[in-house]
Amino acid sequence: MSENTTKRVLLTGATGFLGQAVMERLLSSEDNIHITAVIRPKGEITAQTRLEQLFRKPVFKPWRERVGDDEAKRIFQERTDVLEGDLSALKGIEQPFDVVVHSASTVSFDPPIDEAFNTNVGGALSLYEALLASGQDPHVVHVSTCYVGGIAKGLRPEAPIDHDVDWRREFDYAVAAREEAELASRTPEQLHSFIDSATKSTGKRGPKSVAASAEASRTGWITQRLVDLGRTRAQSLGWTDIYTFTKAMGERVAEDLWGGNGHRLSVVRPAIIESALRHPQPGWIDGYKVADPLIMAYAKGALPEFPGLPDSVLDVIPVDFVVNAITALVVNGHRGESHGDREQAGYYQICSGASNPLPFHEMYGSVREYFLENPVEGPDGKPVVVPEWRFPANNAVVRSLAGKEKLAAWGGRLNALLPSTKRTLEWTNSLHKMQSGLGSLRTYVDLYQNYTRTEMVFDDTNTRALSASLPEGTPEDRTFDPRDINWKTYWQEIHLPALTEMTRAYSRASSARARRAQRPRKELKPGTDVLAIFDLEGTVLDSTVVGQYFAVQRRVLPAAKRPADLIDAVRTTPTYVKAERRDRGEFVRAFMRRYEGMESAKIREAVDGKLGEDMLKVLKPGALARIEEHRAAGHRTVLVTGSLDLLVSPVADLFDEVIAGSMVERDGVLTGYLATPPLVDEARAQWLKKYADDNGYDLTRSFGYGDSVADSSWLGLVGHPYAVNPDIPLYRLAKRNHWPIEDWKKH
Repeated sequence: MSENTTKRVLLTGATGFLGQAVMERLLSSEDNIHITAVIRPKGEITAQTRLEQLFRKPVFKPWRERVGDDEAKRIFQERTDVLEGDLSALKGIEQPFDVVVHSASTVSFDPPIDEAFNTNVGGALSLYEALLASGQDPHVVHVSTCYVGGIAKGLRPEAPIDHDVDWRREFDYAVAAREEAELASRTPEQLHSFIDSATKSTGKRGPKSVAASAEASRTGWITQRLVDLGRTRAQSLGWTDIYTFTKAMGERVAEDLWGGNGHRLSVVRPAIIESALRHPQPGWIDGYKVADPLIMAYAKGALPEFPGLPDSVLDVIPVDFVVNAITALVVNGHRGESHGDREQAGYYQICSGASNPLPFHEMYGSVREYFLENPVEGPDGKPVVVPEWRFPANNAVVRSLAGKEKLAAWGGRLNALLPSTKRTLEWTNSLHKMQSGLGSLRTYVDLYQNYTRTEMVFDDTNTRALSASLPEGTPEDRTFDPRDINWKTYWQEIHLPALTEMTRAYSRASSARARRAQRPRKELKPGTDVLAIFDLEGTVLDSTVVGQYFAVQRRVLPAAKRPADLIDAVRTTPTYVKAERRDRGEFVRAFMRRYEGMESAKIREAVDGKLGEDMLKVLKPGALARIEEHRAAGHRTVLVTGSLDLLVSPVADLFDEVIAGSMVERDGVLTGYLATPPLVDEARAQWLKKYADDNGYDLTRSFGYGDSVADSSWLGLVGHPYAVNPDIPLYRLAKRNHWPIEDWKKH
């Protein structure tokens, strides 16, 4: 104990769900506790600022209202400070502490193995080594989880976990795994596979895009490999996932380094933590917790069935019960038995399964009953009727999911080959929703079925004894006996209302963003440093390079040669299609060879006559209106096309400048060879950057309009990119990047 009456507490994980609740309880309910929070800076936000931001979190709101905002702020400032730094690299602890509450942890079940070990094991290792080096003897409350025992059956005692896994070796291997994965990703075989995949998916955007996509695939492959390694290594040793495995290893670090060196250690193992029963207010929660994504997916009708055991015990505990148990240990001290000059560690499983069991089928029944009476609104605005689960005894759910995943993958491959029409774009949206839903369902099945199929029951004898030892007259909201919980009331009157309100808040925010995106476009702001870049085929004109050629052919090529030319075009169509899928520039070069032998004078004559008139007939109404808007705003309008300059004169007067390709001529006859490489995809992007730089234009204020995924390379350079009647790949990209999508055929 410190020399004065103030008990000094070092708290890790203060910005997390449990940590902020512990901080609130210690500040609002105790008068003689000072808290130092271990917080790392986040970007430009300092640790001190992050601590101050906690004061405005909803967890503190009831306290602020009860004592007054100014008084609460005074107490917060006087009784908190920061130890700045990353927990896994803690350099030292110089201040004296009476109690340490270690609640920092990864919140993911399935992170890469090195990340899980660095947080859950490396953080504990760094903390306890720093404490040992400081020479202090605080009482440590180490927050673990009930599930550290791994996959098992029957009663799980409040005692050290019986395993002989060497946490030091596992930690070293886990940290080294990333370097090994990096090396494996750089073999010629793997690199070829990344390049091939990137070429298929992004080849039309240009070689730099292919390289960037290949590298993104490589880093994604590393991450997935480390996730798979974590899951597999945990299961190979008998744990459900890397989260529970690393929490078990972290617990052993505390036992070896702190408890094993004769110091006081209390290990608190919560079950599945959910919203508060009583404090700071019923239903308080900070974001979705373990069971919540599953519950809301069911409420939205996305889980027609789930592979759980109806008679398994779903061990849930309100967050305030966990906080109250930790507070009791902080305030009243270590309760472990002494053996000679050493203190035995105390273990407390804050759970409900043994004393107040909640069978999965009862929890499901309460949830279904609630959402039948209080349905959520579906995308169509109608109430969702939640499905009825049958709890099949075999793996029918998993087999059905695998079949749907194969069907969705096949649909995705087919969708990528289809032309862009209203119907195919609608199918693209439906397919995307289906794939997202299946991805979520796969996540739920892979991660959650271990918790809904468990046959473990966690003993809580020590915890109930700790609760019973509270002083007589302790307020009800500071107790934590799980037998006090009425599960139906908890689910239907506390947790589910809070959860659905939080979901509605997220939905309202999402809808507001969508409404902002769908608002009528504002009038263009004037500016002489603004560019408006327009693509031609498919954007300004409702035509293609191919259609343009055959329009020229009909007016320039002698009638006797047209049938043979048409037959040759049909014969070489597969070559053109392959070139178009690989690289837009390759396709333009190949197709422009068809102009070989045509007289340029005859093409100009046709363009100045009927051919030009026909081109203006396929000018999109929306394009004409937008060009006029930009010119009225003083923007410089530029048409950039890979087409020949011979063919664009009918629309040239609409723009301030036209940038087009040209073809080498000999004696007035086209050779079929372009004078310069076609200005498409990344070549256009490089041209645009230089053009803007040379002429003083601000690309962040500029506009770009394109219809093909090949245009994405340069569209991404401007501050206002637009996808106009896009092909399916560009449509998907625009949706993902929140670029406006416009139909210029209609207006």
